[in-house]
Amino acid sequence: MSLPWRPLLAGEAAARALAAAGDIAAVTARGVSFYPRNLRPEGVPVWENALSSGRVGQCLLHAYLALHGAGAGDAHADVAIDLLDQATEAAAGLRLGTSLYLGFPGIAWTAAHLAGRLFADEEDGNREVDEVLLRSLSRSPWEGAYDLFTGLVGLGVYALERLPRPAAAQCLEAVVAQLARRAERHPEGAAFFSPVGDLPPQFRGELPQGAYVLGMGQGVAGVIALLGAACQAGVAAPAARSLLAATVSWLLARERPPESGYRFPQFHFSGAAARESPLAWRVGDLGIAASLLLAARGAGEPAWEAAGRRVALAAAARHPDLAGGAGAGLSDGPAGIGHVFNRLYQATGETALAEAARRWLDQALAQRTPGVGIAGFRITYRGEWLDEPGFARGATGIGLALLAAVSQVDPAWDRALLLSTLPIPLS
Repeated sequence: MSLPWRPLLAGEAAARALAAAGDIAAVTARGVSFYPRNLRPEGVPVWENALSSGRVGQCLLHAYLALHGAGAGDAHADVAIDLLDQATEAAAGLRLGTSLYLGFPGIAWTAAHLAGRLFADEEDGNREVDEVLLRSLSRSPWEGAYDLFTGLVGLGVYALERLPRPAAAQCLEAVVAQLARRAERHPEGAAFFSPVGDLPPQFRGELPQGAYVLGMGQGVAGVIALLGAACQAGVAAPAARSLLAATVSWLLARERPPESGYRFPQFHFSGAAARESPLAWRVGDLGIAASLLLAARGAGEPAWEAAGRRVALAAAARHPDLAGGAGAGLSDGPAGIGHVFNRLYQATGETALAEAARRWLDQALAQRTPGVGIAGFRITYRGEWLDEPGFARGATGIGLALLAAVSQVDPAWDRALLLSTLPIPLS
């Protein structure tokens, strides 16, 4: 049985957060890309419609404002549906890949997530997507990445959202089977290697041989969270449970002592010096803590629960200068950090995590500069400050995190971040 979601902020802080979320929604209602021509990334139509940065991600903020019951709730619902329709129609004419954050599964995930919440799902328009993904997952070996952003874990997130449909269960079973084939077996447990081409571009020169990535967005923590969710859902549970135990064992063997100032490095490669991980949802201790708690709740392992709490509380004590990204967004910025701490607090009741959540959300609001960007928020991209409307790094994600801090509506949109099964009590 799930615990009810409770507003984190009150009074003036809540008013500021809700006003910022509303202002972001007012700008993103157009659902357009804000990249200047000289810096627009390759595949612009994809970016303009993807979950990560485009219309389909932007529609989530309007949807949750409608669910929250904010002023003009019906208008927010209409905008959300219109943005989703635009992305769906555009996808029909684009060559989209199979990644959750930049491909057609992200559009389909959003439609599945909002069905029954914002509109009736009378025709189940995702059946063709299920069939395409099942065909793709039947190929062995899997030639793509394994991670949440671009690979197998992201497809598992889509399948979780579609349960209990038989095709979704088959998709999730196939993802677990492909992860099991991909796993490397070591004395310490199961590990997932990323060749150099799968690493973030800025680290490829430093790690030309590839590396083991530990974080949530592109690393092993995402695998752990997904396998925990599969155990909880009762899909491929024996296989998922076995691989999960081995993967947690390998990850915990990488934990550093408390005096290090951080618990897990960003990468692991034998013989390479440990790189301190920034504090963010995407990389490092915070996402790892969330993944361990999710795994503990899904598999019923109190020892993993204790490890997740230990890492989360250590992260709460870290200095704000250790945040990851330039900007306030979900992936690397203080809005995302604040939201994960909020989710962890709601799951555990640890007051130190609530205090950290408030502190980081306040820092996100402090980055707001009236008159610039999208409702005052900007990010850096290739060394330039840009107006980014998106879900992962941009204003939409900031708005969702701020809204979650003042609403009584469970922010289940963070299933896309592999966070939202955390409120389920450990039995």
